Amino acid sequence: MFSDRTDAGERVADALADDVAADIVVGITRGGIPVACVVAERLDCPLGAVVVQKIGAPGREELALGAVTADGTAWLNDDLIDRLDIDDGAVAKRREQAVTTAREKADRYREQSRSLAGERVVVVDDGVATGATANAALTAARDRDASAVVFAVPVAAPSALPALRERADDVVAVETPDPFGSVGRHYDQFPQVTDEEVQATLG
Repeated sequence: MFSDRTDAGERVADALADDVAADIVVGITRGGIPVACVVAERLDCPLGAVVVQKIGAPGREELALGAVTADGTAWLNDDLIDRLDIDDGAVAKRREQAVTTAREKADRYREQSRSLAGERVVVVDDGVATGATANAALTAARDRDASAVVFAVPVAAPSALPALRERADDVVAVETPDPFGSVGRHYDQFPQVTDEEVQATLG
C-alpha cells in the first residue's frame, strides 16, 4: 500500500489537509516520527514526539499487555491481562520497567513532556496493529489538557479502531485492511527507525 514512511506521510497529510486545524503534530517514537514529520510540514505545524514503550507479556515480549509514556501515562489491555491470568504485581513490575525505558529514550531524544493545554494536537504513527502504543499516546495528550486530539495513521487494523475512537475526537486511517497481519506487510520498505534518525528529525 505504501512505498515507505515518507509516502505514508504524504497520504496521511492528503487525508488531513482539508479538514483538520492543528497547532502541533506529535509523532509516536520511533516509527511514527518520519510519518509525522511529513504531516507537520504539510500542515505548517511544529513537530513534537511522544515516547511510548510497550509492556510485554511474560515470556512473550512481543505481545503487548499495554503501553506507557515517559511521564508514566499508561493504557492497559485488561481483557488480555485477564485472559492470560497475569497478576497485578507482575503487571505493575513490567509497567515500571517500561516507564524507566521510556524515560531513558525521552532523555536520549531530549524530548520532555510539554504542556499541550489548549492545543489542537494531531498524533501520528506509522501503523496500528493492537493499538496499545496509540492508546497510551492519546491518553497522554488528553492528560496534558489538549483542546482537541486527532489520531492519524496510514494503516490500522479494524479491530483497533473502536478503542482509539474513544480517546480521540477523530481518527483518520488511510487504509484499514482486513485481514491485517502486521504493520510492516503494508509497506514496500519498512526499516527500523534508529535513535539517530529520530534525534536528527526532531532536531
